[in-house]
Amino acid sequence: MVAAARPIIGLVSLIILAGGIILQLLTILSGGVNSDPINQFYFLQASTRGIPNARDPSRWTFFSVCGVGPDGLNANCGNSVPALPFDPPRNFGTTQNVPEQFIGTNHYYYLSRFMFAFYLIALFFAAVALFTGFLALCSRLGGYLSALTTAIALFFQALAAGLMTAWVVQGRNAFRSAGYESHVGVTLIAFTWTAFACFVISTVLFCGGGAIGRDRSKSAIGRKRSTRSNKSRGSFLDSESRRRVKRDDYS
Repeated sequence: MVAAARPIIGLVSLIILAGGIILQLLTILSGGVNSDPINQFYFLQASTRGIPNARDPSRWTFFSVCGVGPDGLNANCGNSVPALPFDPPRNFGTTQNVPEQFIGTNHYYYLSRFMFAFYLIALFFAAVALFTGFLALCSRLGGYLSALTTAIALFFQALAAGLMTAWVVQGRNAFRSAGYESHVGVTLIAFTWTAFACFVISTVLFCGGGAIGRDRSKSAIGRKRSTRSNKSRGSFLDSESRRRVKRDDYS
């Protein structure tokens, strides 16, 4: 029963972990791949009418700033930029008609830059956990090792999700306060936090798979020790009885 439970728990953990990785990839590829369904995804959309060099409206994705096509999908995306910051003055190369909350501050720049880095680190450790997870199907050590790597991915995913939510919501509010229409991309926010939830569940399940059989092994060790002590006690009693017999013979 116990031996059969470990591979089942390990397999469920792997499936949930793989689901989280897929959601991460869909998020990271936004703006870098302009094909269905990825061209539907964005973090923030804002009307940028009157801002030179800006598409109207503009959408911020993981790798580029895009416009919106007649079909409502991402279109006319700019160059793919690694660690693309959310910083309208830098994105558009001007401060003209840009909301004043974005001018003279690096607040949004660093929030989005660190989100980018933490997201990639989380993806790396999640991929490592996916490979070590196959060991969790057959061993307790594999379960604990996978739980560790998934927990590291979970930590960085939490940082990335928190930073992403912060700059998206604050950026939307800044555009709205300046009179621009703006709204968040619910899909990528849902993907990010769902991936976080997947890593939480996988970490718990991997730990549970590693813990299975621990009490049984401890009891087996205890039985071995008890058997050894009984044998040593029995041999001691036998030697004592032989000594007494010899003393009686001499007396």
